Amino acid sequence: MSDAVTLSLTTPPEHALVADCITADRLAALGEKEIGELPVLHGGRAAHVGDFFRVTGGRSGTVRLEGDLSRAEGIGARMAGGELVIEGRVGRDLGVAMSGGRIDVHGDAGENTGGALPGAGRGMTGGEIVIRGSVGDEAGARMRRGLIVVTGDGGQGTGKGMIAGTVVLFGKAGPGAGRFLKRGSIVALGPIDRPGTFRYACTYRPPHVDLLLRYLRARAGVPVADRYVAGKYERYCGDLAELGKGEILQWAGDWA
Repeated sequence: MSDAVTLSLTTPPEHALVADCITADRLAALGEKEIGELPVLHGGRAAHVGDFFRVTGGRSGTVRLEGDLSRAEGIGARMAGGELVIEGRVGRDLGVAMSGGRIDVHGDAGENTGGALPGAGRGMTGGEIVIRGSVGDEAGARMRRGLIVVTGDGGQGTGKGMIAGTVVLFGKAGPGAGRFLKRGSIVALGPIDRPGTFRYACTYRPPHVDLLLRYLRARAGVPVADRYVAGKYERYCGDLAELGKGEILQWAGDWA
């Protein structure tokens, strides 16, 4: 057993690299050799983790990935526990159908982060994903539970069809954020173009946002300015085209 498993990219993929075998809970039970033999798909052809990564350490619930993984897809899919730290960009389908654990990305992430598997009605059902950068389209789509934090900008359709859970956006939200939201919260600290099917409810200081932002600052080391913690928020209920029990909380500045 080691303190952490480290996967260092040595051979950058030339095509899409489907690596949904890389999850913290799965690697926690495997040694270096076994991890290197895990199957991946490169351009639709069978390969192994060891063909692209140098594996250091084994049998640890903390996994670190190093290198430009913008062509790597499905990392953290179905993850149920442990911690996955990615030092660099990562591709689409990060943490899809995730049910527990924590993924921390020091860079941008691709489309469908924390979303659903093809044909599935639910996306992630638990755990946390922190993106210290921007994220692609439909992050958090159909999520049932859990937390997604994006310190940069969101793509189109962030939180689309959310059933529950929380998405926090520090940057600008792309078009269609919150569309078909059933329940759950989108906390927008930057500009957001709300769908017309959301209705203004009130302006207040939500205590759960205060606690959440303090938690992110203390637990995840996310630099959260005091103005967001102590500020006021406009609450919009929706999507009224669905259940209408969700909310967009838009930061509205300091209290006068």
